[in-house]
Amino acid sequence: MKKLTFKYIFPLIVFIISLVLIVFSLILKLEEKREKEENYQKLLKEELVQKEAKRKAEEKIQQKIYLMGKFNPSEREDFILIPSKYATVENKMYLRKETLDAFLKMQIAADKDKVDLKIASATRNFDYQKSIWNNKWTGMTLVDGKNLAKSIPDDLNRFKKILEYSAVPGTSRHHWGTDIDINDANGEYFKTKQGEKVYEWLVTNAPLFGFCQPYNLKGAERETGYNEEKWHWSYLPLSKTFTEEYKNLIIDSDIKDFEGDKYVPNLNLINDYVLGINPACL
Repeated sequence: MKKLTFKYIFPLIVFIISLVLIVFSLILKLEEKREKEENYQKLLKEELVQKEAKRKAEEKIQQKIYLMGKFNPSEREDFILIPSKYATVENKMYLRKETLDAFLKMQIAADKDKVDLKIASATRNFDYQKSIWNNKWTGMTLVDGKNLAKSIPDDLNRFKKILEYSAVPGTSRHHWGTDIDINDANGEYFKTKQGEKVYEWLVTNAPLFGFCQPYNLKGAERETGYNEEKWHWSYLPLSKTFTEEYKNLIIDSDIKDFEGDKYVPNLNLINDYVLGINPACL
């Protein structure tokens, strides 16, 4: 009887053990597959994170290039050539499309009020601004009728003198395609009857078209920055964002490659000049 029982039980035991081994093997394979899938998904996630980080880093680099004007506006799709009939000069000038559209609407409104508005200066990239700055630094361009290289031999004081009206390359709002000089970038023009009429109209009406005067008269509201520029107007729907981005992305060490750039650390250019604007334009 015992032999008979063993005869049937032993194969059953063997079967059960085999079944357990098979099930265990399947469990191991499933666990291994699950781990591989988890590792694969983890790897995919890490790759996505790396790609996103790389994308953001590249985006940051490109935005810094834009904010500092290190591009050719004629090669960008978001810039447009200003028709010559709206300009005071013959050389080609460019603006962001949105800025020009807003100016043209403002120009039509001004024309109805018998006020003539034209663009005297528009986008100036880094190289253009560098030429302006370096020419003043070396005395090639006179400032207040003087050769600054001779009248102000001290480099730091010469730097500060140029800063009264000219932006350091890489810090100008004109880099962005949002800012324009209207009719004449000269304070004397705005002392004439025609200039006074133009300025009064702009103060009243330019904000209706999105424009703001960044360099109003310095005083309690604006203690630092460039001197008053009645001709300089900024298209806020774009420039307000760029001003904030400049504050967050650009540091002093980015501002370089022009005459006197070694003095940048001595001056609080970003806070006192880039951000030293009419509070209404911030």
